[in-house]
Amino acid sequence: MPESFKARLQAGQAADGCFLEMFNPIAAEIVAQAGFDSVLIDLEHGPGSVMDAIALIHAVQGSGCAVLLRVEENHPVAIKRALDIGLSGLMVPAVNSRAEAEACVAACRYAPRGHRGMAAPVVRATGHGASWQDYVAGGADELLLMCQIETPAGVEDVADVAATDGVDLLFVGPFDLSASLGYLGEPDHPVVREAIDGVEQAAKAAGKLLGAIPTPGRTPQELYAAGYDLVVGGPDNGLLREAAQAEAVKLKSVR
Repeated sequence: MPESFKARLQAGQAADGCFLEMFNPIAAEIVAQAGFDSVLIDLEHGPGSVMDAIALIHAVQGSGCAVLLRVEENHPVAIKRALDIGLSGLMVPAVNSRAEAEACVAACRYAPRGHRGMAAPVVRATGHGASWQDYVAGGADELLLMCQIETPAGVEDVADVAATDGVDLLFVGPFDLSASLGYLGEPDHPVVREAIDGVEQAAKAAGKLLGAIPTPGRTPQELYAAGYDLVVGGPDNGLLREAAQAEAVKLKSVR
């Protein structure tokens, strides 16, 4: 069996990714073929459904690109439905306490370790039942569970979140965090950076992985140098917008 995305990160292999917001299979295919290590399907802010997410997975299959997905909320049904389509990693937004982190973990695990609904013999994650016994026996443990820290409450309880068994990675949400701290649109404000420093320290103290997006004041190179394991850029619609604007400017400049 090939090494899982989670195992590669835990072995010290830093990775990158690109958010998929357009829910367009051709765009997803282009992103995967561009050479990203992972794509992150965004059900929290993107306009797509779980069925649309499956179409994106089809588009990137065979590229070697790991498929990660952010659910709408920390809810067992949302988590269950996402996991059942087959993912390398799951991101849960706005995890604010140990209790909320434990709820994430429980929603990802079958009984008696958790309360994920048991439909392994029929879901896409097991090849529609072809390998459900292996999946239940331990294959599901290959999932990378990422909890986002993006509120003052999450920062305050970040050590407890990081210490929660089953949480693999803390992912900083700098824009939501800046807004909730009173600095809307200022992810690099000193107060915000101080809060992020606390998240970084808690993750490393607990031996957990760390992820984030770049900000205007913090490049991917700086994030990796600070010990981040996963840096997710993009998004696909932003890449398209920037390329389209640049092309329009180029054409207008020579006519």
